[in-house]
Amino acid sequence: MDVLGIDEISYGADDLAGCKTFFLDWGLTLVEEDAGALVFESLNGCRVIVRRSDDPALPSAFEAGPTLREVVWGVSSQEVLERLRGVVAALPQPVDTPERIGCTDPNGMAVRFQVSRKRDIEVECAQMNTWSHRPRMNQRSPSYERAHPIEVGHVVFFVGDVQACEAFYCNHFGFVPSDRYPGRGAFLRCANVGGHHDLFLLQTPDKKVGLNHVAFTVRDIHEVFGGGMHISRQGWDTQLGPGRHPVSSAYFWYFRNPAGGLIEYYADEDQLDEQWEAREFEPGPTVFAEWAIDGGIDGHTRRQRDAKAPEGKFLTDKAKS
Repeated sequence: MDVLGIDEISYGADDLAGCKTFFLDWGLTLVEEDAGALVFESLNGCRVIVRRSDDPALPSAFEAGPTLREVVWGVSSQEVLERLRGVVAALPQPVDTPERIGCTDPNGMAVRFQVSRKRDIEVECAQMNTWSHRPRMNQRSPSYERAHPIEVGHVVFFVGDVQACEAFYCNHFGFVPSDRYPGRGAFLRCANVGGHHDLFLLQTPDKKVGLNHVAFTVRDIHEVFGGGMHISRQGWDTQLGPGRHPVSSAYFWYFRNPAGGLIEYYADEDQLDEQWEAREFEPGPTVFAEWAIDGGIDGHTRRQRDAKAPEGKFLTDKAKS
């Protein structure tokens, strides 16, 4: 495989103090900090950088306000980087340095490539018992008090021309369509073998351009729940979730992000290879979510937000009149 996934993202924002608190609550590790920038890492070394919106080190913004300004994709070798060097030279706003190359996609997003710096890691994950396969014997499934994301798994953009953007990533960099909303959306993965999507492009009727969300991969559904409830306890607002996507099979929980757009914990997405044939879906609420909780789960009561917590030790306990 040539392109392996997302190595680094950069936001432009103004409330760096709020962003610092949020991403620490999110479960990232702060590895560098100065007056104008914050650098975080996930478990495998994927980097999340937040700079002040007017920092000249940032590429131009494709929308007003705090938002994503750059996506750096990791490639498998120096040989791949050298081959892509010739590709980006003919594309808009080429960038060429010894360690990083790039250009600007049709949507105005700065796209960069470098030899991947992420680390291979081993993490213990839950095993799911089903009727026909029961690998978890004499062992409880885990629960988590908070999440520690493994990496940035995918990004989602509102785009002005979904067909042009899909062609850009597929024709120049080898991305592969997984599924589509015809004329409206394209789920793309970096290579034939991989998770359902590394990039989702969504064209709205008004053809707005901007960031929809950045998604962070966690171990399993239990970490989606544990991470989401921790973020809820810290006072951050749920946009939607937890829930499950029918298209990718992934469990999700979306929050509002002070650095821009939405942010997602997700786990258990479909894994695909070259035998997969892209499907077409008509967009709609039941296609987006098999089920979802509006407003989230409160981390203290463990019930839907604003619902009253049980008072007894058991649900069957009745309050004395």
